[in-house]
Amino acid sequence: MGVETRGFVFGTLMADAIGIPFVPCRKAGKLPGTVERVTYGLEYGSATLEMQKVPELAGKRTIVVDDVLATGGTLAAAIELAKGSGLDVVYSVVFAELAFLNGTAKVPVPVHTLVRL
Repeated sequence: MGVETRGFVFGTLMADAIGIPFVPCRKAGKLPGTVERVTYGLEYGSATLEMQKVPELAGKRTIVVDDVLATGGTLAAAIELAKGSGLDVVYSVVFAELAFLNGTAKVPVPVHTLVRL
């Protein structure tokens, strides 16, 4: 599962490399069909993430991929959305983490970071 939009780039490449389906997680109103959604708080308001309902993926293990981990709100919401859709989130991958914001404290699964700032 990749979080909009740079998570799509990294997530699709990772999914393709190991031959598994990719599920996009987008801002509200961007996906066709029936969607699941979660609204979460930001330091300056709120936001909503959505993903398409994919019943055949229920119970499957997944990782959530995003570009930057700052305060952790978006990544935590994406994981909540995936779990609420029946996916078993076992890990998350971010390409850059702003460690001084301690965002990993909000993330309920292990986080692998490539660049820690």
